[in-house]
Amino acid sequence: MNELSMRGSRIGALSLENDLHVVPAQRQTLQYVCSAGHSTIVPFSIEAEDIPHTWGCRCGREGQATGTLEKMASTEIKEERYVRSHWDMLLERRTIADLEVLLSERLALLRAHEIPELKTA
Repeated sequence: MNELSMRGSRIGALSLENDLHVVPAQRQTLQYVCSAGHSTIVPFSIEAEDIPHTWGCRCGREGQATGTLEKMASTEIKEERYVRSHWDMLLERRTIADLEVLLSERLALLRAHEIPELKTA
């Protein structure tokens, strides 16, 4: 054999490892049923925490869990975090009266052609 050729594996070669003595993780299954009657079975690890009460169905509806599990997420509704918009942050720094003054000043400069208009490509 040519000494310059590589010996061993080739592209796309199969692994030499096998599945003997490999123990898969323990699972628990939970069934979710939507209002249209579709059933979805979802496997979860035994170690999973906070398993959801609802699961998205293939039809777009929410499926409710049938049965109970010890580690299912608590039923209490968590407060959604309020996401501040740019407008909210602006109002934290300035009042509406201040903003009206700034707007009138900028419009006056724009109408006097002292500020070049933005050109879009």
